[in-house]
Amino acid sequence: MVVRIAGPPHRRIVLFDYVPSRTADALEALLMGADGPFRGKLLTDGLELYDIVAQRLGLQHFGCAQHSRTYFHKALKVTELPSGRALARVAMEDYLGKVFKIERQIKELRLERERAGDVLASEEVVQWRRERSAPILTAFKQWLDDLLPGTAPQSALGKALAYTVRQWPKLVLHQEHGEVPIHNNATENEIRPFSQGRRVWLFANNPLGARASANLFSLVSCARANGIEPHAYLNYIFENLPAADTVEALEALLPWNVRAALLPLKLPA
Repeated sequence: MVVRIAGPPHRRIVLFDYVPSRTADALEALLMGADGPFRGKLLTDGLELYDIVAQRLGLQHFGCAQHSRTYFHKALKVTELPSGRALARVAMEDYLGKVFKIERQIKELRLERERAGDVLASEEVVQWRRERSAPILTAFKQWLDDLLPGTAPQSALGKALAYTVRQWPKLVLHQEHGEVPIHNNATENEIRPFSQGRRVWLFANNPLGARASANLFSLVSCARANGIEPHAYLNYIFENLPAADTVEALEALLPWNVRAALLPLKLPA
């Protein structure tokens, strides 16, 4: 199951797709449309197949800093030597932790602007990152380069260092693109309910069932992403879909086009 998320605030798209095999060709097919290949920006984890797809389509490819942080978190948990645990903690707290804190500040500023009916321009985010994040990332890269040669490559810490250095050009590309986040946590959070749920319903039985699951999860996730109560959205589209016999009628059923007529999503306190 492959999940893609895109779109500006209040017009978010969340798509689940079942692919029989995880190959570069299968992933590339997900980025092909009626008007040709996708030409935007691609943010992924470190799976090498995404590198192939991005190169084929000429996409700007961004890396996920959360995956790097997860590697160091694992090293902190499993490394037996106190010195190794201390180094993993340095990566998490002195470098990545500080960068993530800056990103949370940017997110809060963006929400504050939206509440005031304004937007936080990408140029402002770039300037914010250059002034606050860039020095931390520069020091982090030097720390990685100094430490990597003397660390056992098969150790948990060695794998964390190697992953981060290997992904580095993609991990810092967000510095020049204020609209791009530094992680794909939003996608991971959408995948998690499906991954947990299939343990209960014991998978999808066959490809048709997998595709049906993908369609339903897409509808529910799109509703939530756009602030609509999913049950109300499903009721609405199932009632109105039989009469939607044109492209325009189908587009009228998209979440942001029916938001005003439906129950808002109740967020946890």
